[in-house]
Amino acid sequence: MAKAAAKKTAATAPSAERRPALAGQEFSATGVALAVLPPAERISLRAPEASVAALSKALGVTLPRKPKTSAAKAGRTALWLGPDEWLVIDEAAKDPLADCVEVTALHSAVGISHRNVAISVTGPAAAATINSGCPQDLSLDAFPVGAASRTILGKVEIVLLRIAADAFRVECWRSFSDYVFTFLSEAAGDAAA
Repeated sequence: MAKAAAKKTAATAPSAERRPALAGQEFSATGVALAVLPPAERISLRAPEASVAALSKALGVTLPRKPKTSAAKAGRTALWLGPDEWLVIDEAAKDPLADCVEVTALHSAVGISHRNVAISVTGPAAAATINSGCPQDLSLDAFPVGAASRTILGKVEIVLLRIAADAFRVECWRSFSDYVFTFLSEAAGDAAA
């Protein structure tokens, strides 16, 4: 009797399924499309100038040293966020945190893969959509392909990367992802009008 009750309890016990924030969400309007990007590995990296070469070698991508720049290689992108700070995103299912483990040069690497959500904004109205809530000058002269910046969108902090003339990657914290996606959706509708 006890075995039957245990089997019944196990069969009816609720199960948990972990889904990425905004999983599968998409939106399109004339001239712009939004999509939630697949999960990626990410680290927040802090290091002094003397450690940059060793970390670049371990990560397989040269850490950029100039403001508003990024560098990419083999599915891994490093975005300059400050004089000693980078966001490293790996879309090739490799772990940049593991690559930093053996580096003895002074640094701090923190895994933030589950903290962030990425949204792509593409199309001829992509810059206008983002500029609806972001003060960054997104003209190609001021923010060329490969440019990266920590900035704001509406009320929240984002990290913005231009991946093509008419395409951007918007990184935001998971807790703000619904706000950011909704803001961009409404802005896309306005940009299309």
